[in-house]
Amino acid sequence: MKKLAVLFALTTISAMAAEWTGYIIDTSCASKKEMWGNEACAKRCMGRGDKAVFVTDDGKIYNIPAQDKVKDVAGKKVTITGKMDGDSIDVESFII
Repeated sequence: MKKLAVLFALTTISAMAAEWTGYIIDTSCASKKEMWGNEACAKRCMGRGDKAVFVTDDGKIYNIPAQDKVKDVAGKKVTITGKMDGDSIDVESFII
């Protein structure tokens, strides 16, 4: 019974939302730190079909499955709230 309670507690903790701060940027420019924050470039590249990703200040890149949630903040530094699943973040909300 105690093992089941511990397992349930760990599962609940891993499903909780977390916050990260970084940039919503297109995949072409995500690895180029000098392009982070370039809103015009991000909007142009995403407009031509590049996917949006989230890049942290230390350069870690995460996929964003729900592209429509972040298209309006392309190129901006944001704090997002969501759930991480491997190398993807399911964005619940963001603050600019």
